[in-house]
Amino acid sequence: MAPRFATARRTDLDGLLDFLRPRHRALLITTRADGRPQTSPVSCGVDGEGRIVVSTYPQRAKARNARRDPRVSVCVISDDWDGPYVQVDGTAEVLDLPEALDPLVDYYRSIAGEHPDWDEYREAMQRQGKCLIRVTPERWGPVATGGFPPPADGPA
Repeated sequence: MAPRFATARRTDLDGLLDFLRPRHRALLITTRADGRPQTSPVSCGVDGEGRIVVSTYPQRAKARNARRDPRVSVCVISDDWDGPYVQVDGTAEVLDLPEALDPLVDYYRSIAGEHPDWDEYREAMQRQGKCLIRVTPERWGPVATGGFPPPADGPA
């Protein structure tokens, strides 16, 4: 069996968004008050403006941290452990209810499509007191895969 070589493919913003849209698993990295990183596994989507969106609660560390320091990173991974991934650095904003209600609908659509009862969904978001984190991509690494380092003269 031939070894699998690591890859790192640079992409523009359109290519990044095409990579992100079908992937909904991520690690959101914010900064704690003491300056250390805080990492949260999240479900994410991409809104119509090309921002990464995450639904959460205002009391969660990720929301509190993003309000205090909006510089965040999101590592979006594939469903398969060995699949491609990318780290996106950007600026976060936290939307609270009622402003967050329509963006939460967009978040749901970006991940799961149409809801069978949007009124019920909106009521649930209000009852649960949800908020939405939106991350505007500012820079990103290559879309990468793991594997062996390629030989100095290129893959065999």
